[in-house]
Amino acid sequence: MPDLSTFFITHKWPARHPDRLQLYSLPTPNGVKVSIMLEETGLPYEPHLVSFETQDQLSPEFLSLNPNNKIPAILDPNGPGGQPLALFESGAILIYLAEKTGQFMPQDAALRYQTIQWLMWQMGGVGPMFGQLGFFHKFAGKDYEDKRPRDRYVAESKRLLGVLDRRLANRAWIMGEAYTIADIATFPWVRNLIGFYEAGDLVGMQDFQNVTRALAAFVARPAVVRGLGIPDRS
Repeated sequence: MPDLSTFFITHKWPARHPDRLQLYSLPTPNGVKVSIMLEETGLPYEPHLVSFETQDQLSPEFLSLNPNNKIPAILDPNGPGGQPLALFESGAILIYLAEKTGQFMPQDAALRYQTIQWLMWQMGGVGPMFGQLGFFHKFAGKDYEDKRPRDRYVAESKRLLGVLDRRLANRAWIMGEAYTIADIATFPWVRNLIGFYEAGDLVGMQDFQNVTRALAAFVARPAVVRGLGIPDRS
């Protein structure tokens, strides 16, 4: 049985099943990337809720695993060489889990790098831009009299949706017929933009039919349905 007690994070979130991968997260677009991936792969794991309301992400225990104080993060007791491995950053975690399980990442080298390319596109563009739009449209930014910041992120979000829509024009998924970590990373953010941020009309989602078609297929997947609610906020 792996001994995870030497990892300080387990002092705040004890591992009831130390032989399973430990997930420290919250069901946000970045957080559910990993819970969906874990549900899709079937890897045994134990989820732990990192509550922003109580600033768990700033606790010494969480910072001991992720000094950047962001979710998600994982602790895999069965990492490379059979040794425990702690990881943060959702994109890095998706690549690690894909390679660990041999799932949702093409084996062909060129296609593998192209998948990572689209994963980086999400990490560097879709996530930050959609998140800023959410701030200026739904949260504190909505009270700013000057709407130029909001409109800047509306325009960039529409541009990114156009890139994605054109990519999906003749494909079921971002990489073609194969569902990959690029989809697992991207569609939680599209779903959040329309749902939680209530910005579908603002960005003209009706103009991106390929995106809405692929999003519908994504949220219909049983593993996605389960992963969207993990960790349980209650």
